[in-house]
Amino acid sequence: MGNSYAGQLKSARFEEALHNSIEASLRCSSVVPRPIFSQLYLDPDQHSFSSADVKPKVEDLDKDLAQRYTQNGSLDFSNNLAANEMEDDEDDEEMSDSSSPPIPYSQKPAPEGSCTTDGFCQAGKDLRLVSLCMEQIDIPAGFLLVGAKSPNLPEHILVCAVDKRFLPDDNGKNALLGFSGNCIGCGERGFRYFTEFSNHINLKLTTQPKKQKHLKYYLVRTSQGVLSKGPLICWKECRSRQSSATCHAIKPNSSVSSTVTPENGTTNGYKTGFPQTDAADGSSSLGGKSSASSSTPARPGGFSLSPRPSYSSMDQATMFTSGPPKKRHRGWFPGSPVSQPGLVIPVPTIRPLSRTEPLLPAPVPQAPLTGILQPRPIPAGETVIVPENLLSNSGVRPVILIGYGTLPYFYGNVGDIVVSPLLVNCYKIPQLDNRDLEQLGLSGGHLLSVENMILLTIQYLVRLGPDQIPLREEFEQIMLKAMQEFTLRERALQMGAPWIPVSPGQLPWLARLIASVSQDLVHVIVTQNSLAEGISETLRILSEMRHYQRLPDYVVAICASKIRGNEFCVVVLGQHQSRALAESMLTTSEFLKEISYELITGKVSFLASHFKTTSLGDDLDRLLEKMQQKRGHCVVTPFHGDLHEYVSPQEAAAMVPTQNLDLDNETFHIYQPQLTVARKLLSQVCAIADSGSQSLDLGHFSKVDFIIIVPRSEVLVQQTLQRVRQSGVLVDLGLEETEAAHQRAEKYVVRLDSEIQSKFEVFMRRVKQNPYTLFVLVHDHAHVELTSVISGSLSHGEPSHGLADRVINCRDALEAFNLLVLQVSSFPYTLQTQQSRVSSGNEVHWIQLDPVEDTGCEEKLYFGLSEYSKSLQWGVTSPLLRCDETFEKMVNTLLERYPRLHSMVIRCYLLIQQYSEALMALTTMASLRDHSTPETLSIMDDLLSSPGRDKSGRGHMLVIRVPSVQLAMLAKERLQEVRDKLGLQYRFEIVLGNPASELSVAAHFVERLKSWRGNELGEWVPRTYQDLDGLPCVVILTGKDPLGETFPRSLKYCDLRLIDSSCLTRTALEQEAGLACCYVSREVIRGPAAALDLSGKEPERGPASDNDSEELLIDLERPQSNSSAITGTSGSIMENGVSSSSTADRSQKQPLTPSVGLDEGVSTAGASEAQKQECDSLGPAMASSTTPKPSSSSSGAPGLCRALPAALPPVVILSKAAYSLLGSPKGGRLPASASLLPHADVAWASSLRPALHKDMGGEEQSLYYRQWTSARQHHADSSNQPDPASGARTFHPRRLLLTGPPQVGKTGSYLQFLRILFRMLIRLLEVDVYDEAEINADHSESSNVSQSEGEPWPDLESFGKMPFDVSVHDPKYSLMSLVYSEKLARVKQEGIKECRGEEPRKRETVSMMLTKYAAYNTFHHCEQCHHYMELPSAAQAPDSTLHAFTFSSSVLGEEVQLYFIIPKSKESHFVFSKQGRHLESMRLPLVSDKNLNAVKSPIFTPSSGRHEHGLLNLFHAMEGISHLHLLVVKEYEMPLYRKYWPNHIMLVLPGMFNNAGVGAARFLIKELSYHNLELERNRLEELGVKRQCVWPFIVVMDDSCVLWNIHSVQEQASQPMEAGVSSKNVSLKSVLQHIEATPKIVHYAILGIQKWSSKLKLKAPFSRCHVHDFLLLNIDLTQNVQYDFNRYFCEDVDFNLRTNSSGLLICRFNSFSLMKKHIQAGGQRDFIIKPKIMVSESLAPISPLQYVCAPDSEHTLLAAPAQFLLEKFLQHAAYKLFPKAIHNFKSPVLAIDCYLNIGQEVAICYVSSRPHSSNVSCEGVFFSGLLLYLCDSFVGADLLKKFKFLKGATLCVICQDRSSLRQTIVRLELEDEWQFRLRDEFQTANSSDDRPLYFLTGRHV
Repeated sequence: MGNSYAGQLKSARFEEALHNSIEASLRCSSVVPRPIFSQLYLDPDQHSFSSADVKPKVEDLDKDLAQRYTQNGSLDFSNNLAANEMEDDEDDEEMSDSSSPPIPYSQKPAPEGSCTTDGFCQAGKDLRLVSLCMEQIDIPAGFLLVGAKSPNLPEHILVCAVDKRFLPDDNGKNALLGFSGNCIGCGERGFRYFTEFSNHINLKLTTQPKKQKHLKYYLVRTSQGVLSKGPLICWKECRSRQSSATCHAIKPNSSVSSTVTPENGTTNGYKTGFPQTDAADGSSSLGGKSSASSSTPARPGGFSLSPRPSYSSMDQATMFTSGPPKKRHRGWFPGSPVSQPGLVIPVPTIRPLSRTEPLLPAPVPQAPLTGILQPRPIPAGETVIVPENLLSNSGVRPVILIGYGTLPYFYGNVGDIVVSPLLVNCYKIPQLDNRDLEQLGLSGGHLLSVENMILLTIQYLVRLGPDQIPLREEFEQIMLKAMQEFTLRERALQMGAPWIPVSPGQLPWLARLIASVSQDLVHVIVTQNSLAEGISETLRILSEMRHYQRLPDYVVAICASKIRGNEFCVVVLGQHQSRALAESMLTTSEFLKEISYELITGKVSFLASHFKTTSLGDDLDRLLEKMQQKRGHCVVTPFHGDLHEYVSPQEAAAMVPTQNLDLDNETFHIYQPQLTVARKLLSQVCAIADSGSQSLDLGHFSKVDFIIIVPRSEVLVQQTLQRVRQSGVLVDLGLEETEAAHQRAEKYVVRLDSEIQSKFEVFMRRVKQNPYTLFVLVHDHAHVELTSVISGSLSHGEPSHGLADRVINCRDALEAFNLLVLQVSSFPYTLQTQQSRVSSGNEVHWIQLDPVEDTGCEEKLYFGLSEYSKSLQWGVTSPLLRCDETFEKMVNTLLERYPRLHSMVIRCYLLIQQYSEALMALTTMASLRDHSTPETLSIMDDLLSSPGRDKSGRGHMLVIRVPSVQLAMLAKERLQEVRDKLGLQYRFEIVLGNPASELSVAAHFVERLKSWRGNELGEWVPRTYQDLDGLPCVVILTGKDPLGETFPRSLKYCDLRLIDSSCLTRTALEQEAGLACCYVSREVIRGPAAALDLSGKEPERGPASDNDSEELLIDLERPQSNSSAITGTSGSIMENGVSSSSTADRSQKQPLTPSVGLDEGVSTAGASEAQKQECDSLGPAMASSTTPKPSSSSSGAPGLCRALPAALPPVVILSKAAYSLLGSPKGGRLPASASLLPHADVAWASSLRPALHKDMGGEEQSLYYRQWTSARQHHADSSNQPDPASGARTFHPRRLLLTGPPQVGKTGSYLQFLRILFRMLIRLLEVDVYDEAEINADHSESSNVSQSEGEPWPDLESFGKMPFDVSVHDPKYSLMSLVYSEKLARVKQEGIKECRGEEPRKRETVSMMLTKYAAYNTFHHCEQCHHYMELPSAAQAPDSTLHAFTFSSSVLGEEVQLYFIIPKSKESHFVFSKQGRHLESMRLPLVSDKNLNAVKSPIFTPSSGRHEHGLLNLFHAMEGISHLHLLVVKEYEMPLYRKYWPNHIMLVLPGMFNNAGVGAARFLIKELSYHNLELERNRLEELGVKRQCVWPFIVVMDDSCVLWNIHSVQEQASQPMEAGVSSKNVSLKSVLQHIEATPKIVHYAILGIQKWSSKLKLKAPFSRCHVHDFLLLNIDLTQNVQYDFNRYFCEDVDFNLRTNSSGLLICRFNSFSLMKKHIQAGGQRDFIIKPKIMVSESLAPISPLQYVCAPDSEHTLLAAPAQFLLEKFLQHAAYKLFPKAIHNFKSPVLAIDCYLNIGQEVAICYVSSRPHSSNVSCEGVFFSGLLLYLCDSFVGADLLKKFKFLKGATLCVICQDRSSLRQTIVRLELEDEWQFRLRDEFQTANSSDDRPLYFLTGRHV
């Protein structure tokens, strides 16, 4: 068949040669004495044959081999593929696959009774494509459908499913040797040989079956879903490539096969966790032997240790995902998969599946297949017969750890052995890419040889010691270190050549040498032929052992085969080790089923009868009966009395304890760390919204709703409900009314049970129906039961299977744009794999606060797992983390006696006995004291005595963790029976904590709890463990996992002695220990450590030195005054209340309480309170602290603290296995538990990986697990594979993960997150607008010609008679110079001086709700305006064109070229030339046009630095009507604006204006608009329209205008001043349409509206005054009035004054107002003024007076525009330039043709030099100064001579350059009246290439 075992070559000469060579090397004096490590690490020779006498014979050997070819038919060189083996020619396909000579091929007869029809498989199922083309065929991942051709059916194609790794790629390359396929007809899986498969599908071949010849086509589905023939499979190049690839012969025993099994590898074609029958159907090619299940009765059936072979600790947990064994290779070489341990142990006969044996020990045989099976011979040397009664005789069930090489077949009593793949992946060196190798410090060539692996394994086993079991993770690190060592050594020696550290001949004695130091705990057996010999020998010795003889713990069987190289495996015989390894192979579900099976079938009866007697040998039940009779009807007093005081049951039930007001779980507190984490969550949500991925649009939502999904735990549901109710979050989010919130809360917390589907559908309906509500799905304890829906076969009827996956990952939930998924977990490792659905960026980790920050008395610190392990170094007599050695010794004795029972059953029975005897010892039988372990006795003593101390009756809680529900019920019944018979039923309660049911507490204990709570209402019952606070009780906590239930402060002991080696994953171990995590007072941590090291520190200086910064110690203090302010809720969060605690006095002597030792350093006052802090949301800091807040400073605190009771963490008692993993690590490393496999549902991605180290925080650990772990096949994330093409991971964009240690306060944190998320959404619907009253209002008493009230538009004639109010009223100009008017001169200066003191820079704002008429920035998205904002998705390329537009400007004196960017959709607004599509003009409407659905004026918005924040979305403000909106942007900002506003028309200013101010933008808008007006007039004139009929207005508005209002005066009251103003929000459209409808509008130059303020008063409907920010500009009338394009500030005031002086009308509509948004980004921000040449980085800021300097001086030159420097200088230089003008408003500074801000202390009198201009009357005014700024030819000497100046008045003349400055002085004859000095000439501090401005100052003579 081409697959038979080759390599059994027994050439005598070959053996002799090899033997001589080995002997010589051993005898040779130079070899033997070499020390062991030089043997291990130094290179002896390059050959396995070390002596020369072998060499001449090698050629003879070759001949011998050639001879053998013909005898054996095939030869296998192990994994040393000889080069010639591959060099068959292409036409040579007839040969067998292993290069044997062609032989006639005889088909094996089909099994009797099977179908032999062509086109059908042996099971009689049709395989022809014609019949299957419409079928839906289900194939496993990684398989393809291919078509096979049968020679007997040339017209048909047979459909097969083949693993695609065995098929070539498009180039005919990379097909693995061998075959793996499934039958599509009958569903049989796991054919590992094509021969076997071709038989099964009845190909009936006359030649050797070869896949290359018979698998012809890929099959593909057409678009109609029909399966049809696809492309040919390209086999041609495959083999030539492989031959060249394997030409270099590798050393047989150190080579590594090229296919590496990924961690979650298969087991020869079936996955663990397959349904029973499938396991039997697969071909179990154990060790690569060919055997088809349909034809071997003697072949191994597929077995499992239980009917659910879904192992957790195995790495072969997914189907068909590993590299299968290469066809020619034997067995498990590094990289070929391992047969499933336990699954495939052969048995001599196949029996029907029957359950007589327990699950754990015996692999159960499978049901036989139909049809008659034919035996096939197997070489005798390859089999092991397991002796009968092995387990019974020896008391040990050996565990065989698969090593390297082929395991034999096992026959006989296979139920008594277990095969474990624990270490197998350590020996398969994975192929890593160079980046990973570099990270690991390896170089590619340095893989370990088999010899080295064997020696390392032995060294590891020797080092383990008698108590430990081998841990895969530990050994992997050892292998990695060895490889790193090789790499380092090689780098040091710079030797390029590969070297062999140990020759195979030296291996046996080296191995024995290493084992010799193990004190006989490790034996080495070396055999010559096969591993079977060594294993048989070991089992024989074991079966013949007598009990008194000492067994080794490990036997290492090495097969030093001359042909195959070395192979080995480890047989574990140690009682403890073998049991622990076997049990650790079961998943939690499996071992729980195993236990229930043992209990149901009565296998525990021997054990139970053993425990019927006490340790003294008395019959337990009889003893208890006696005690009950002796006691009579009395019971032990419930509290306030000792155990020997009896009362009647009626009396006991009637005893009422004192009320206890210390109820911390009744109020809800949010502490600072929770707030911080909630904010981190919020900022992460904002980051998702801002990411540009369009996956979340926060502006869309106005409400928050939520649902919390928790695992199946009744207590957890109630606990979460309590938190939701107490937090008031339902009321705060506006989801429920206050009265109904308590009842309705249940709707928001849902458990993962059978009803979740319907509840979740209701929730998803709500999500779909409320698109404007943001829903948050909180998946709490997200790591629990995260199995996939698809892997249903794995569930074995488990009720919660796949439920979380069905909910969290359902399509509706993934696609809902208004649903955020927040997964919360203390153990997130299973969510952090290579397939994770949560991006690492969306993880929020709990904060780590520095414990040294503050040492207030009231603070609580989190005491978590790392603190527990560190507490072992405190050096106190009774640590918090303990291992009960005495108990462990008892367990070990029992385990030896009952080898067939699961250790947890034995531990549980022993524990029940321990507690029962402790109860008896403490009450009636003191003689039993010595038979209880001291731990158990002290716990029970504390539990029984604490209620007796005072009248409050409060006591401690003990939690006993019993994962199996049946065992827990047994424990409860047993303990309850003992308790009741001893009369203690009123002393303490025993509660079964079963996740599936509610708490059940006896009525009299409920009454006691009620009275402590101040006599709660009649129907109150405890629903959570926290409700049991203070109740003396034992809680037997059962269930597969602890589910995050919070325990009360009274929890004092946590008994985890049952948690043994069944919990060998990080999650399992840590969540068990996490039960005890809590918050404690700072002293607890400080106290014990104070004894160790406070040297050099004052005692009050914070925690002791062992609280390193890496500890998770949280600063829990938050200022009391602002606790509500921070959370800002509607009173639902109380201040941190302080209430007194009725703390029990603990100073009484308690001889048996071990925790006294811990208390000594702290306080003996209140440890009995064991103030365990509430978890999660009641979290940090005890909510009702027992310490009043000290009023003194912290230095006085320590004395006070010492006297107060300290809250102690619970004491945790662990099993030895758990203690060694969680205990204190040496050298500051992480506890060993951290390096374990993180979770049973994930697998390591590689056996080579760096170790976790202690400095890794949550983020780093997450990245580590995301790189090195992958989800197993049954994990819910396993379907989320990276994109095969790009390798990119797919994350769900709206999913977050919150991680934090257990009981740290995560619930409170996410409830607070919901609250602040809601507040932020509301905040997004609000906007901060400026709210400032008008300035200078008192000087503008209206003596004007008023129009009658209520007129909608001004009357042109009467309006023209109104005087212009030159005063500026806009509050943004409050710091500007006043404009002089006659009214100003009449005002008392003093008054003004006071009211105009230095005003604060911060401008007043108020928050306003946005309305439907608001203008928006880029962050707003909604259905209505998305087409306005975004490009249609089809046109992703910017769908707009660039057009140049040139015109000449008389002011600039040159041509100006602007660019328009016009989107296609907006081209209708423009006119283009017919020929070259050249832009000609922008269309303008006519004055007479009346269109209610449009505004006529084009809207120009200059914007800078606000591409995201500018309010440029006018869709809603314009009510969606047609309008023309142009953004005016600087050239360098154009790409940004174009990216964010692709649908807007852009007007791009020339590059010369990149540094210009807003004046330039307004100037160019106006120039362009006038030029366009002329073009449009010319165009329309040709069409017969009069020139004056073209609409001459444009709108210029700021990018911060957000809302518009209309105001009307209400009915006036008796005093006219009291008239109220009512206002309502209106759209920009209605404002513009109203103003555009003004009669005779073309006669107005500028129209505007007033600025909104909350103090707005309506005086007149219209004012003739300055308008700002939003104006309609008549470009026709203002043709000759220009904006000053140089200006940075006050350009509008300057323009308004010039317009008015030209006699033009400026009208402000007072019935409308504009709200301006306070935008922090962009806009007219000041330049950051820096020196042009930076001398050093840290320069002091430059003061404005340094912005000018003397010409040609050495002054520091600045990098800023000259005009900007000048304007900033003038604002601050009034005292220097115009000293006479300061606060002298009667004598203003005369400014001709300009308004410049020269400081608020000075008034400016604006005068226009133009003829016929209207100016303010200057008669009798003496000016205190003269300001001439860039004056033109209209300013002449005659004009100046009209004005009078004060003596000593000052002059400032500003010009473009020095020559024009001198010319101006001469032209204006200034030297006649003004005195100048040489030193009074200045320039702005620019370099000459920046064209500075020059100015000259002088004094009036």
